[in-house]
Amino acid sequence: MTLPIVLAAVAGLLVMIALLQPLAQRLQVPPSVVLATVGILIGAAAAFVFYSPTVTALDGVARVFVELPITADTFLYVFLPVLLFQTSLSLDVRRLVDDAAPVLLLAVVAVLVATFAIGFALAPVTGQPLVACLLLGAIVATTDPVAVIAIFRELGAPARLTRLVEGESLLNDAAAITLFVLLLGLLVSGEKVGAATALGHFALAGLGGAAFGYAGGLIANVLFRLVRDIPPALVTLSVALPYLVYIGGEQIFHVSGVVAVVAAGIAVNIHAPTIVAPDSWRYLREIWEQVEFWAASLIFVFASILVPRLLGDIGLWDLVPLGVLILAAFASRLAVLFGLLPLLSLLRLSQKVANAHKLVIVWGGLRGAVTLALALSVTENPFVDPDIKRFIAATATGFTLFTLLVNGTTLRALIRLLKLDQISPLDAAVRDGAVAVALGNVRDTLLYTAETAQIADDIAQKAIAPYDARIKTVVHRTETEKEILDRDRLTLGLVALADRERELVEELFRERTVSLRIIENLLTDIGRLRERARAGGRVEYNRGAKRMLGYSLRFRFALTVHRFFGFDGLLVEALADRFERLLVMRIVLFEMKPFVAERIRPILGARLTGIIDDILAQRIEATAKSLAALELQYPDYARALEERFLVRTALRREELEYETLFSDRMIGQELLHDLKRNVAASRRASEGRPRLDLGLNTRELVAKLPMFQSLSAAEIDQIARLLRPRFAVPGERIIRRGERGESVFFISSGAVEVSTAGRPVRLGRGDFIGELALLTGGRRGADVTALGYCQLVVLEGEDFRALLERNPEMDAKVRQVAAERLNMNSVGLMTDEHARAGEDGDSARAGRVRPAIDPVQDDAAQPVPVPPPAAPAAPAA
Repeated sequence: MTLPIVLAAVAGLLVMIALLQPLAQRLQVPPSVVLATVGILIGAAAAFVFYSPTVTALDGVARVFVELPITADTFLYVFLPVLLFQTSLSLDVRRLVDDAAPVLLLAVVAVLVATFAIGFALAPVTGQPLVACLLLGAIVATTDPVAVIAIFRELGAPARLTRLVEGESLLNDAAAITLFVLLLGLLVSGEKVGAATALGHFALAGLGGAAFGYAGGLIANVLFRLVRDIPPALVTLSVALPYLVYIGGEQIFHVSGVVAVVAAGIAVNIHAPTIVAPDSWRYLREIWEQVEFWAASLIFVFASILVPRLLGDIGLWDLVPLGVLILAAFASRLAVLFGLLPLLSLLRLSQKVANAHKLVIVWGGLRGAVTLALALSVTENPFVDPDIKRFIAATATGFTLFTLLVNGTTLRALIRLLKLDQISPLDAAVRDGAVAVALGNVRDTLLYTAETAQIADDIAQKAIAPYDARIKTVVHRTETEKEILDRDRLTLGLVALADRERELVEELFRERTVSLRIIENLLTDIGRLRERARAGGRVEYNRGAKRMLGYSLRFRFALTVHRFFGFDGLLVEALADRFERLLVMRIVLFEMKPFVAERIRPILGARLTGIIDDILAQRIEATAKSLAALELQYPDYARALEERFLVRTALRREELEYETLFSDRMIGQELLHDLKRNVAASRRASEGRPRLDLGLNTRELVAKLPMFQSLSAAEIDQIARLLRPRFAVPGERIIRRGERGESVFFISSGAVEVSTAGRPVRLGRGDFIGELALLTGGRRGADVTALGYCQLVVLEGEDFRALLERNPEMDAKVRQVAAERLNMNSVGLMTDEHARAGEDGDSARAGRVRPAIDPVQDDAAQPVPVPPPAAPAAPAA
């Protein structure tokens, strides 16, 4: 058979696939069922014509489909990686994590249960080897979600039900095929392996495939950065990825290639949207949806054309094992869903799954092309006994046809019977709110059109009045719906707020005004914020918002490296990232205010919108406060960063203006390219972020301190060599009560708060803390916390005492301050004790003395003379 004939046959099948779609819609039958039916008819008709001695006119056409060069490897190596990768790309991974426990139960445990239930049920009935029956169980354990998901989306089934079926089918194929490869190897080799050993190989292949695939996905994400603005190159890399990890896993590392493709797709799904440009990502998704449609349709048709070959010599006796298989498959699925799944809820590993959802999942477990492809691979294996080939081919094909023609055609009726096609009150409120917003936009457009066209007011009001009435009705229904709790309404608003926040960040991404790493981290955090709001409402949203202002793991690591190794490079980058991140958050949060008034208010009403306004205002205030702390410490850098943001915004606007001029035919293609090249050059020049100077030069920090200003330059240089700089962030505990005093801290810039027995005291530039513990040998007597970003210099104990010995004037000054602080600590502590003993409150407050400003004395009940530095007292117990 020549290549042109094969290509013509495939092209003809594509035409048929396209024309069958409207037929499936008219019949209200899943397209996969129609494709399978037509494919079987084509295969049967071709076989009849080709092998019939009386019909010869169409032998050439029939030969094409009878001898179609499609093997099991064609399904597994050409079509399967594409289908698995596209499904991984389309999943909402973060939402799927919430249902990770039930999905893993359905995808892995259910596969194992079904395999063993079917195997042990068929072995005594058919007389086939147990391994062969187990192999059949693994083959039919795969599910095909295409038809089911299509029905769910058409009828508006609950989102969680769709998510469970999608997640199950994705990981189900991976688990079933991995188990199939293991059992086929045992069948061919004849080895006897214990159950524990077999399960160990199964787990190793799965985990190894997951690790290899996820690593491949991360590498692909790195490559995506290089072509993020070139959509065709981006799609090309994405098409190569599933084939590389599938073949690499199967042929090189001998792990599950199916699991590897799934893991690679999940890695791309999680990270790529924040790496590539949004328009490029949308382009990639659209291309993959089309590729998936072709692949899914062709694999159904090809597999169906092969059905007559697989059922070539089926007899009535074959209906017995088919009946046993049907009963065992559905019984095992019922056992998992109604027996094991509730245990996850009892163990608080998952939210409860409704019984109606369970029934739909049981009945919606359709089998499809993957099952037929695995059965075909058994028939093509020369080392498998012919009787086993026939048994597996006939039974697996019969079961697939049963699920497609019985389950597939009745699933829609079951969903309607269980009333899963009816939306919940909360979803109805979402719908009404969206309708209110849409009608409001229509009303505003009509008003604008009437004013522009100078249409009389009475005519305009007559056209607008029906929309005003509909808006009023919808808003009133939303506000008075009794079945929806205010808590749920508020959650709805907060989720919408998080979605809007993501949209605004993505707009900045498209405009290329912000560093890529900042966008990536922000989008990830906003995704978590949305999930927190959806799961826990207002409380979790506020916690998530607070977490977004916290210090990242990368920042803490950089601060630790600076603290212990004196290396500032990582800290400079981390602090610069925080600067830019806070700036972007402030911009985005301010832009969200109109959204609350214009979009959320029509949905939730005035009262709940007021609460969301307050939540947003609190976020704006907290973000502005965090950014102000940085700006106060590094004002020049803040100005440079804001200037860079404006420059990049202007460049994007300039580029858009040129594109508008071109679309209006004011400039030509050559001039447009020249202007855009100039913009690109300016953008590259602005990509480099200004350098942040932490200001931790020890010599300069020492020179700022009043205590050392009377020293000569040589003495300052000598002291600077003894000191080491330290950077402190707001809220950081610099000194802890009760720890041993081993160093003294000089504040070069910033402010700290000392919490002693009395009222908290603030210290600032020029002050020093920690000297008493070194002079007295006592433990720290209070906590010291940084109020803002602080530049400190630290002097170790031995160097501090040596410094005082060499500088009598400094020694006297330090001792004087230390003595004053000891007395103030003592008075503050005794005042507190009197107040607790029941003295008159006003008298106690009048007698309270300002507490000490150094947190170093543990036992401060009595004034203690400061000993000479040469012979410090023993540490306090």
